Amino acid sequence: MKTENIYRSFGIEDSTFFYANQILDELKERFLKIDEIAEINQLKVIKAMQDARVSEACLLGTSGYGYSDIGRDTLEKVYANIFHTEDALVRPQITCGTHALALALMSNLRPGDELLSPVGKPYDTLEEVIGIRESKGSLKEYGISYRQVELLENGDFDFEGIKNAINERTKLVTIQRSKGYQTRKTLSVEKIGELIAFVKKIRPDIICMVDNCYGEFVQTIEPSDVGADMVVGSLIKNPGGGLAPIGGYIAGKKECVENAAFRLTSPGLGKEVGASLGVLKDFYQGLFLAPTVTANALKGAIFASACFEKAGFSVIPDSKEERFDIIQAVTFHKKEGVIAFCQGIQAAAPVDSFVEPQPWDMPGYDSQVIMAAGAFVSGSSIELSADGPIKPPYAVYFQGGLTFEHAKFGILKAFQAVKNAGLIKELS
Repeated sequence: MKTENIYRSFGIEDSTFFYANQILDELKERFLKIDEIAEINQLKVIKAMQDARVSEACLLGTSGYGYSDIGRDTLEKVYANIFHTEDALVRPQITCGTHALALALMSNLRPGDELLSPVGKPYDTLEEVIGIRESKGSLKEYGISYRQVELLENGDFDFEGIKNAINERTKLVTIQRSKGYQTRKTLSVEKIGELIAFVKKIRPDIICMVDNCYGEFVQTIEPSDVGADMVVGSLIKNPGGGLAPIGGYIAGKKECVENAAFRLTSPGLGKEVGASLGVLKDFYQGLFLAPTVTANALKGAIFASACFEKAGFSVIPDSKEERFDIIQAVTFHKKEGVIAFCQGIQAAAPVDSFVEPQPWDMPGYDSQVIMAAGAFVSGSSIELSADGPIKPPYAVYFQGGLTFEHAKFGILKAFQAVKNAGLIKELS
């Protein structure tokens, strides 16, 4: 049976199918470079596991207090090896990326300290953590102030503004690598290193933390290789490889990680407790697969960018730019485009494909949000997913795909849905 016939059975018009395949032919060289990065990162992960002496016993779990959990402790050595850091905290008790970031911030800031974001507004869910929007238990409620410096119009750092914002109370600088629900460019590891060096030249004692979500294994180096004191992320994104069912990580300076451990559990207990509850095999195997899975998601993002860019939509990054995370933004300037795109992605899912996503008042956001994620792990955004706030400029954010074949199918379904909504007129 011809491939186009199978796609036709899924509602993909022949014109959409051949349009997409023509674009794929133009991306072959680009995909080969991504495979090279994946190979380097795969070897890096294997080396980290071998150096930590991962054994079959490490794949078993513990219950109760979790004392002497060899698998948990070894996994944290593996993460420290990969990120070239002094220590790491990798736990299923960290529920999501926002929790990991909140934990890193709250454990390393004290009343009277000030938090600085030199890259503009942080991701929406951190607004309540910081206290930009009022919430119980925010940093603001504990007497920790916040300041931010916007990026320049061209996306560069406002070094003069950053210098003026740093004061005697500045304790921690938070750098969001990915764009979040913004239409700015994602920061490369090299650019992050440039920013950290600038901050450290002014005040070497300032803690520099990087929100690494969606960026792991996209390049061959990580922010901790260029001076970050902490890198923080979620295991249901890149480093979980689609297998981790929950969890987050903080890798960095020993003191920073210890502070986080004592905040996660209890003063006096720290890293010594925290049962792994049978998830270790998925954590290890997911990390092993992560470089290849991330490469597949990256190919999907580039393919999506090329398809929608050629159809006349504004895309960030564009189809030729170097990539520093797996997220692809497409701006429709109409909410119908965001909704149609997400419904197309959902229709391509292996789980809950029959569900039609609709905008809703999601906790932690200041507007309605629509999310498409028919995933094996609920909310996993390394799996094929898309989401976006229902507010101007009405941009959708696409990410994930455990295999490129699935990413391709999802993009075709999304493209066809947007076309069916009357927002794509002709295909060249």
